[in-house]
Amino acid sequence: MENTNSDSSLSENDIEYDKKDIIGQGAFGEVFLGKIKKTGERIAVKKVFQDRRYKNRELSIMQELKHPNIVSLLSFYYTKSSNYNTDEVYLNCIMDYVPDTLSTYIHNNKHNNTKFSPLILKLYSYQMLKSIGYLHSLKICHRDIKPQNILINPVDHTLKLCDFGCAKHLSPGEPNISYICSRYYRPPELVIGAVEYNCQVDVWSIGCVIAELVLNRPLFPGKSAKEQLFEIIKILGTPTKENITNMNPKGKVRLKIPNIPKKNWKVIFKDKIDNDEYIDLIDKLIQYEPNKRLTPYQALLHPFFNELKLSKTKLPNGKNLPTHLFEFNKFEIEYDKENISKLISQIEK
Repeated sequence: MENTNSDSSLSENDIEYDKKDIIGQGAFGEVFLGKIKKTGERIAVKKVFQDRRYKNRELSIMQELKHPNIVSLLSFYYTKSSNYNTDEVYLNCIMDYVPDTLSTYIHNNKHNNTKFSPLILKLYSYQMLKSIGYLHSLKICHRDIKPQNILINPVDHTLKLCDFGCAKHLSPGEPNISYICSRYYRPPELVIGAVEYNCQVDVWSIGCVIAELVLNRPLFPGKSAKEQLFEIIKILGTPTKENITNMNPKGKVRLKIPNIPKKNWKVIFKDKIDNDEYIDLIDKLIQYEPNKRLTPYQALLHPFFNELKLSKTKLPNGKNLPTHLFEFNKFEIEYDKENISKLISQIEK
């Protein structure tokens, strides 16, 4: 492969990886485990085809991001295809390596009939919400939150959101595609075809993942768009006309559905968890209408997370919780100063 011009500090010659060491795969590219030759530091290399006609949106978004709960872009470079019959160019994004995904942990819990400890459940849920709070402060919507796109370090239990291939800056009144976000985690406004939506679509997806941490299976496992909507209705009940209008104000949606009552969340989580605060959090995140869902920073104030704010709370290994849990940058503070100030005031010194 031949290196093309790049402004980044690391080049192809500084990186080493084997194409057999695939640690992630998606619609937009593959992720390999590699290392920096000089230091031996392990890194992740995401390789995607770069259409010369367009700027890579994922790269431009990742260049904006700097947060302890977001995977870091360390560098990037471009390479040409090894096939000399084409002039294809590939973008190689060098990112910090995080060893596990939430998907792997959920799968292992299901296989071993185990579950997350109450503290780790809170810790991961909190960091997921904090990650999207930061994104939303920059008017960025991830649009593909799922366990496979959430990385975790099993030593200090730091969680990082990754894969910004579907992410986009959202502007009020600007239309966007509705066929986005992996089906099980797709909010109802997208299922019914809304093209004007806001960052609260991520809140729905996070709510689904938090539910999956306890259930060890997807909350809404639809096999098609139609079935996905039915899976949602089976739990949330039949949406009212007002619900539908507020989900898709400019759409003409006609749903012929029998009147199905909302299920009690305690029935959904029966024998899985006995925690009223958890149930209440799920109920406030998974709402039909986007503006009735808690915002990320409102959710961080929820009593479910109170244990994390106590000075006596320690990780399972006896060490302190990550210090970044209650650190907020200027973008976050400017975005939601009121709720962040409340949150900081709750922290036990």
